[in-house]
Amino acid sequence: MFSRSAASTTRRNRKPVRPVVIGLSLVMAAAFGPPAATAGDPGSAGDAPYRGRVLSLMRHMTLQQKVGQLFVIEVAGRHATAVSDAAKAVNQRLYGVDTPAQAIAKYQPGGVIYYTTRVACTGCATDDNIGDPAQVATLSNGLQAASLAQPAHIPLQVSVDQEGGALVARFLAPATQMPGNMALGAGRSTQDAHDSAKVIGEELAAVGVTQDYAPVSDVNINPNNPVIGIRSIGGDPDLVSDLASAQVQGFHAGGVSAVAKHFPGHGDTGVDSHFGLPQVTHSLAQFHAIDLPPFEADIAAGVDTIMTAHVVFPAVDPSGAPATMSHTILTGVLRNELGFTGLIVTDALDMAGATATYPPNVAPVQAILAGADQLLVPPQMDTAYGAVLDAVRNGTISEKRLDASVYRVLLHKYRRGIFADPIVDPAAAPTIMGAPDHLAQAQTITDRTTTLVKNDAGVLPLAAGPRQVLVAGWGVGTTQGIANAMAARGATTQVLESGTTPSTAQIDAAVAAAEDSDLVVVSTNNAYAVNASTGQPTAAAAAQTRLVRALLATSKPVVVAAMRNPYDVASFEEAPTVLDTYGYTADQVESLARVLFGEVDPTGRLPVSVPRADGPGELFPFGFGLGY
Repeated sequence: MFSRSAASTTRRNRKPVRPVVIGLSLVMAAAFGPPAATAGDPGSAGDAPYRGRVLSLMRHMTLQQKVGQLFVIEVAGRHATAVSDAAKAVNQRLYGVDTPAQAIAKYQPGGVIYYTTRVACTGCATDDNIGDPAQVATLSNGLQAASLAQPAHIPLQVSVDQEGGALVARFLAPATQMPGNMALGAGRSTQDAHDSAKVIGEELAAVGVTQDYAPVSDVNINPNNPVIGIRSIGGDPDLVSDLASAQVQGFHAGGVSAVAKHFPGHGDTGVDSHFGLPQVTHSLAQFHAIDLPPFEADIAAGVDTIMTAHVVFPAVDPSGAPATMSHTILTGVLRNELGFTGLIVTDALDMAGATATYPPNVAPVQAILAGADQLLVPPQMDTAYGAVLDAVRNGTISEKRLDASVYRVLLHKYRRGIFADPIVDPAAAPTIMGAPDHLAQAQTITDRTTTLVKNDAGVLPLAAGPRQVLVAGWGVGTTQGIANAMAARGATTQVLESGTTPSTAQIDAAVAAAEDSDLVVVSTNNAYAVNASTGQPTAAAAAQTRLVRALLATSKPVVVAAMRNPYDVASFEEAPTVLDTYGYTADQVESLARVLFGEVDPTGRLPVSVPRADGPGELFPFGFGLGY
């Protein structure tokens, strides 16, 4: 359905700024002339027309400059050279410098990654890179200028985690909020998956981001997966393969490169690799049937970067090394078995899945030896940089191995047009990010994703008009958004938000309010969650289940909206009316309301199977969903 994007996709909305600085690297390559390749040079003849330029540039790079290209670093602040005191303090702690531009000058890294705040790891920095579109575009230009001003004149790869959906979206409004992977899985449309990624790509490219760490290509077959869940397209390898590969082409069509993650598969884990080291217990047969197919499809679709997972996969590598540090997995499987020739980037090296096993001077060296090309946010940059430099000097990492990764990094930048055009137009960015046609497309796609799981009492669809509605449950913004949507259709609403762990008093208040209502809508978030150490529901899940059951015990009709993972229905099988939204963006709340009132037919189908909570077997199979 989709044609493979040209490798040299033209960067969008570029502004010809600083042509002398920008052109230096190209002038250098032209002056040096494309050298005759030798048998020992990295790459292949198929890398034309860029191979000569890359080899020429590499032959004039110092060892330190080559090592720098292996790193993707975070920087604090919203401007390259003028930042707040708080951002200075972060940069000083991380790098011993004040500004992002100074960090670029110190390490000459291959790339940077943007964050808002980071709460997923112990001791993470508060980078605060992302404000309005013009600001981010100006920051990107400033970082590129700082990199191009270094002796090698190499532009940066600028990356971000913008997966779409409610969980991992660094750019919030005014950026368009697409529905996210599992919602797309419910929608079943490769066209929607492609178009969603294209919108994200266009908006990122407008602010100077060149690479998105997406799509997530993990097959989520573990209902208790604490870190993937709705970030996955679903639990069927074929569905994940089809939609993830469509997203790869969509990102490329939008002007950014895609990154398939998390290889070799993070979908059947019970531990969050941000806080521990998960183990995947799949057999080799399961590995090839479940985990590998989406990555094979991504490679066939032209993905140029794959991110590693900090997971142990004993059936593939019995040594117990995490995939990020496993030569068997990265080189043996990804390079040799799957034939992937693009970039391999590690997941963040400051995650516990890496740091718990490998000290900060060991992890980066082991990752390179395993086959990784790029090292993402090591916890101690000076230590990591020095360790890799020393490893090359003492022969632990051969110069040939170093050159292979540097070659792939530089080739990627040529192929993606970053050398040719790294500067964007800050004035154009606000007209592209959150453009009206993007917002309309997001709502249209989202409207095709809501799943009606149960309608036993025939409560739905609702008729518009006056009624008293209690909106209870999880999410301050979610409950108020549902109430607003109900009010717009004639209802008088009361909101009693009770967070992730409703107290007895809050449950009693909701029950009392329900008695004075004509209808109750209750939202849940992970009401199925299980404590991995005890096998019992978490305190939050148990409390949310008590709330739902207490409301069901009233004489009022109750509609349950599972706003995150679709497994919640297993915790309250007796609920007669249940819908799944797979996220809680504003568009997903609006789509929920449209389905409730029959303005949109619920066409979403479960992208996972829902197990029974009280025994073996399925409560609802993959592909289930009701319509009107």
